[in-house]
This record gives sequence, structure tokens and C-alpha cells, in this order.
Amino acid sequence: MGAVLRGRPYCLWECRCTEASEPAFWRRFNLETDALPHLMMLAPAPVIRLPDGRLRLDVKFVEGMRAHAALWKGTVESVLWEGAATIPFGAEYAPDDLGFMLKVLPQGARPEVAGADLLAAPADMAEALALAGGPVPVVFVVEYTIGTRLRIVALDRERGPLRKLRSALWNLSAERQRRRAFRRAAGVQCNGYPAFRTYRGLNRATMLYLDGRMRAGMMATPAEMAAKVAYDGPLRLVHSGRLEPMKGAQDLLPVAQGLVSSGVEFTLDIFGTGSLGPQIGAGVSAFGGRVRLHDPVDFERELVPWMRSKADLFLSCHRQADPSCTYLESLGCGVPVVGYANEMWAEMAPASAGGWAVPMGDRKALVDRICAVAADRGNLPKAAAAGLLFAQDHDFETEFQTRMAHFAACLPEQRTVV
Repeated sequence: MGAVLRGRPYCLWECRCTEASEPAFWRRFNLETDALPHLMMLAPAPVIRLPDGRLRLDVKFVEGMRAHAALWKGTVESVLWEGAATIPFGAEYAPDDLGFMLKVLPQGARPEVAGADLLAAPADMAEALALAGGPVPVVFVVEYTIGTRLRIVALDRERGPLRKLRSALWNLSAERQRRRAFRRAAGVQCNGYPAFRTYRGLNRATMLYLDGRMRAGMMATPAEMAAKVAYDGPLRLVHSGRLEPMKGAQDLLPVAQGLVSSGVEFTLDIFGTGSLGPQIGAGVSAFGGRVRLHDPVDFERELVPWMRSKADLFLSCHRQADPSCTYLESLGCGVPVVGYANEMWAEMAPASAGGWAVPMGDRKALVDRICAVAADRGNLPKAAAAGLLFAQDHDFETEFQTRMAHFAACLPEQRTVV
């Protein structure tokens, strides 16, 4: 009896999370006379205390917490730990202007959870895992599987073999603790197919969600989709993200070279920065302007409008199985995806019908698929339309409301109003 994602069950908990039924959660409480439930969220977000009493906080963290506070029919509090030196995408806030309660603890301090009715915490936080099964129920949020964690360790070029071995053993030990905590938790929220497939059997109240930043009003418009259909110039490829080996950025230029050798008329715009940035920047000159490297740009104000109007196909060389919200965000821009069949995209590609998955690490397969798309452009608008519909079904508001409904369902029964 779970909700359905394109014909697939994606909740193990007793599903009451549709828009029509969501208010029923809160009919458990008399909103005028009851002490409303207190949601405490333990977060790994950075924080810096300023001399004047203000706080420097990550902007995305603040926006997310405000969304939680707006949808939770009770009080919302976040707990952060000191220790950050810089916050690149931060801003300064007065605590009273945040719109939610915030507690800042010294680095390593144990959180005081008395008074909370429900805890929400990332599954990477050892302090939170230790709270599972305690007097306050915990809902864990997880996106990386142990396989992904071990692959990240293996790809770390700054660690030698001995350090990699130690890190792998530490991750395996932490995974055992994580699984024990999931079994004792009030619920588990899995970001992406791989995490859901890995952990769904450990807790009855497990749900899948697809994280992304595309709000309903940010999706590609009918006029933009029509313009893409009418366009008949060179195939416009795009890539955005961290330019790191674990993200597969080392494959971008070889794939572009393969397209040149195959005679495909194309352009490739790369947005991002990272350790491979200098190498890629030096290599683009060989393509005579067909391949361009851009500095990172603001997602909502610049990248999304650009992709909605100037991109035909997203090139993904990502080899990890993490959920990578880039897939959903690209589909929401009306841009199909061609990428390696990692555990996330291998499932999302057929579920969304919004692109193509090729064998992992096979650059030639990527080139061949792009050549096929260029040769028969009729398949491109079909994939774009299907992918956009899928993204619209999973816009930020919808996924967020479903998660909040799940939190409410995990409240202890003694909070029910008789």
C-alpha cells in the first residue's frame, strides 16, 4: 500500500501522503488547544558566529529550513555545530529573523533533545545514529549507499593505499552502526533509487524521494519546448557540475573528440569548477570554439534559463550511484540526459523516458548514442517532453510536502488527540 512512482511502489510506510489526505495528519491534533509537535532537525550545515550576534549561514540551508517551518504545524528547531572557517555561499542573518529556532553548539557537543517530539537527522551523523531507539523518535535521511562511499574512497587521489584501506574499514564499521540505527528508527527517508533499494528492508516506515531544486515555476515553458523542436542547428550539449574525477569530468573532452571524429555538428558548454578545471580549460582550445568552459553561475537566475533556451542534450559522465539532483533538474529544463548507467540513472532513465543510459565508463557508447540522437532528431523532443513531465511530477514543492507528511506520520502515537 505505497504511493506509486510511474507504476513502482516507493513507500513502505502506510501511505497517507497525497495532497488530498495530507491535512488528515494534522487532524490528530487540536491546533488551537494542543501543545503542537516540536520537530528538531540536526544538520551538518556550517555556521559562524559574528561579533555583533548575527550568524553567517549557508543560504540554501536557511531557505530549506524556512520551507520546513512553513509546512510543519508546530515548532521547528535546527541544531548546528561550530567549526566552519568560511561559508562560500553564505549570508548574514539575525537569529530573530530566521523564521525558525536555531541552536548552535560547540564542535563535538552532544545535542540536548529533551522537549522534542521528533528528530530528523542525516544518516552520516554519528551523534544522531547514537540517538536511535531513545526516548525521542528519529527519522534518518540517507542518500549514499556503502557501495558509493567505498567508491569515493577508491577514487580519492590525495590518499595513499594505506589511508584508503583505513578509510574503507572505517566506512564499513560506520555502515554497521547505520543499519542498526535504521532498524531502531521511527522512519527512514531515502534520497534516490540506490539508497531506497539498499535500505528499504530495514525499516517499515521507509520512503523514497527525488531531491532537486526545480520548483514548479522554474520548469520549461511550452514556448521554450516548441522553440527546441523548431531548432535545426548543431546539437547543443551541456554539462554542469563539479569537475572532479568522481564526477567523471575526465571523460568530457574525450567524448567531444569522439564526436568530432564522427563528424557530428555539435557544441558543448561546460559549467563548473574543480580539480580538473585547469586541464579541461587548457584542452578546450583544440576544439575551435565548439567546446566552451564557463565559470559556475547562479543556478536559478542564470543556469536554468540558459538550459531552457540554449541546450538540447545534457552530457553526464557521472560514475557514482549517488542521487545527483542534476538529472531531475535537467529534465525540468526540457533537456534530456545521456549518461552512464550508474545505479541512479540506470533506473531513472527508463522511469522518466527522459534520456538514454549507456554502459558504465564506455566513452564510445556515449559517442555512439549522441551520434544516433543527432542523426534522428525526432527522438529528442519525445524524450524532452517525457522528461519534463516526470520532473513536473517531482518538483521541489511536491517532494518536500511528501517528506513533511512522512515526518508527521512518524510522530509517536501518544501525540494523537483522542
